Amino acid sequence: MSYEAWILLTGALVGICCGMVGCFLILRKMAMLADAISHTVLLGIVGAYLVSQSMEGIYMLIGSVLVGMLTAFFVQILSENGVQSDAAIGVVFTSLFAVGVILLSVFAGRIHLDADHALMGEITFIPWDVLVINGMELGPKAVWILGFVLLVNIVLITLFYKEIKISSFDPEMAVAIGIPVVVIHYLLMGMLSLTTVAAFDSVGAILVVAMLIVPAATAYLLTDRLLSMLIISAGVGILSAVIGYFVAYQINASIAGAMATTSGFLFCLAFFFSPKHGLIAKWLLRKKIGSTTQES
Repeated sequence: MSYEAWILLTGALVGICCGMVGCFLILRKMAMLADAISHTVLLGIVGAYLVSQSMEGIYMLIGSVLVGMLTAFFVQILSENGVQSDAAIGVVFTSLFAVGVILLSVFAGRIHLDADHALMGEITFIPWDVLVINGMELGPKAVWILGFVLLVNIVLITLFYKEIKISSFDPEMAVAIGIPVVVIHYLLMGMLSLTTVAAFDSVGAILVVAMLIVPAATAYLLTDRLLSMLIISAGVGILSAVIGYFVAYQINASIAGAMATTSGFLFCLAFFFSPKHGLIAKWLLRKKIGSTTQES
């Protein structure tokens, strides 16, 4: 595959992985938890380096997933003990991210990772970091990692689709019929952490947050069915990656930034033109109701 194709494939995989997980965050009103975890994984990356003295992907993955789960756990504990959920996310997010930045500056200053790299990422370098087995180059490591994460997410969603669906829409009913809501919650947090970590080094926190929230929010405006929402969200993620790349190429701009901006533009289109939930559709409905009321 060409250099351009690898970048497009990486962006599309990020869009699909993040878009599908983001649907459940939107339904559970936990969208900003994605922002928190996408930043606190920096602590996991630095911690993994300090323990292993290696920048190998497996150590980074384990460390980041553990910190991602820890973030979700701390937020849950604070929320259950009287702290508003948005405040809980803000406290945990800033505290753990700040600890990660301090550890990075004090103990890991000699490695190629820094806070700017973590936030912005650099997708243009993806094609050069390839997976080599027995002297054979098999393509970028990021593509293999994201492909594996996508497979894991699809398998988990397929196996626990009913439980995730019911606990997302009606937690009280889920508890009443015996669904382990807490287990499902942490299953989703594990998927979120794994997805965030897989995309983090490739595209940076900003694009990860955009892809986790915006495609799912766009799909939410376009359908009332969960399965359709998952498919539309993945499609919006792919479209954002492809269009964003070519926009960045034309204007010589940040690829990750252009992809995130494109996802925002697609959301604006859905916000105004969605057949059922769009601003124009609601205005026409109000106008129709007003005309009917006057006539009667």
